[in-house]
Amino acid sequence: MTFLTIFLVFLLIACALMVERTKDLLSAIIIFAAFSLVLSVLWLILQAPDVALTEAAVGAGITTVVMLAVLAKTERYER
Repeated sequence: MTFLTIFLVFLLIACALMVERTKDLLSAIIIFAAFSLVLSVLWLILQAPDVALTEAAVGAGITTVVMLAVLAKTERYER
């Protein structure tokens, strides 16, 4: 494994832990979008461009927009 691949895997783990720990829901959505983008780059490195494109479109794009729309109708901070 290359250094970049190992770095991206650790970055994925860090993003997952940060999403789980944060109380601010907007921050959690932004970190989750970053998680999806990092995962998309990792799929490209692993030579799966079709999966990378789908992850970028659905994971970082559509899912983030839907979560932001839901957040607009609810409270930002978890109790």
